[in-house]
Amino acid sequence: MNGRVAGHLSRIVVASALTGYLLWRSNPAAVAAAARHADGSWIAVAILLVLVDRTLMAWRWAALFCIVDPRQRPATSRLLEVFFVSTFVGTFLPASVGGDAVRAYSISRDRVSGADAVASVFMDRMLGLASLLIMGVVGLLFARDLAANAPILIALAATAFVSAVTVAMIFSERAGAWCARMAAAMPIAIVQRMGRGIVESVRRYAFFHWRLLQVLAASVAVQVLRIVQAYCLGRALQIDAGLTVYFAFVPIILLVMLLPVSINGLGTSQAAFVWLFGRIGIQSAPAFALSILFVALGIVGNLPGGFLYAVRGLTPARGAAR
Repeated sequence: MNGRVAGHLSRIVVASALTGYLLWRSNPAAVAAAARHADGSWIAVAILLVLVDRTLMAWRWAALFCIVDPRQRPATSRLLEVFFVSTFVGTFLPASVGGDAVRAYSISRDRVSGADAVASVFMDRMLGLASLLIMGVVGLLFARDLAANAPILIALAATAFVSAVTVAMIFSERAGAWCARMAAAMPIAIVQRMGRGIVESVRRYAFFHWRLLQVLAASVAVQVLRIVQAYCLGRALQIDAGLTVYFAFVPIILLVMLLPVSINGLGTSQAAFVWLFGRIGIQSAPAFALSILFVALGIVGNLPGGFLYAVRGLTPARGAAR
């Protein structure tokens, strides 16, 4: 427990320190001036797009319940409710996967097994990572100088490795058996059973090739929407950069924001925006303002879940297993 609290506090410290330092370096008055003169019409377009991408993300997760027996599969409306509520709750959790944990726990309180619930969230996360890898590689075509940057290449290589391991676990009998053995080697019996169950659930996606391709396509569409959202926010701040710049930079920024070292990407996103946009001559003040608006836009997209949480909380659906 003490280690967990220390981890949470360390992420708060990292988020606060990075954000405060970059704000100081960017000149708070200049950042405030950039935000004050932002064009509200472009921000409104970005808000509309974030609502579209949240809806697409919810559909993406619901589609991954293809492995669940139709008789036990929750209604689509219930899945959407759990998705939006858990996304809102995850906004306030320190780890980048906090919302995922809430989502798996919430839907497992219905008639879905815990293993299937975790597998659906795991595959949703992995296909999201794969889409970031795809867009990151596409981005390098627009900013080839970034291909010589070691941290960026390491991040993309790590993402590619995780994606490859996931594909192997699903489609390779040998890899699946190895993962099952790893789960069986866990020191606690209940963790062993849960681990084996999750591996078995993930491997059932091997029978749903077309559904996986659909979800991957939806994941790529979500990344494109996020890139366009950042572009709209940049236009609102009068940042002189074309759409191709955002295609090059935003996937890398999104990968950085996934690092579990801060809260909701605060600090890490500011550092990534200021560094990357500084490479093309954008002053740190508008780049910092853009980073704050981008994080804030994500929070705005989570607000519908806040309304549902206020009305229903995290209660299981009527008739769900207790």
